[in-house]
Amino acid sequence: MLLGLVSGAVAGAVVGLLYAPKKGEDTRRAITKKGDDYIKGANKSIHDLSDSIGHKVDALKARTKATVSSSKSEEKINKAKAEMHDMAS
Repeated sequence: MLLGLVSGAVAGAVVGLLYAPKKGEDTRRAITKKGDDYIKGANKSIHDLSDSIGHKVDALKARTKATVSSSKSEEKINKAKAEMHDMAS
């Protein structure tokens, strides 16, 4: 949904720039800048999503290890790891 919202905003900005009374070179420069900004934003969103998924996977692994652990101390350690990953995501 966020990607659609950002895409719509960029498309609106591009259309606005195309109809603005500027020289062609200025318009192309502005479109290039907006495109670069869009790509940077999309890359950041993808990176954040990837980090979040990684933390959730690590938390799930730690919970699984806690469930099948052979000792109470190992179980507590893995539960603590899972909680840390939950806080990071």
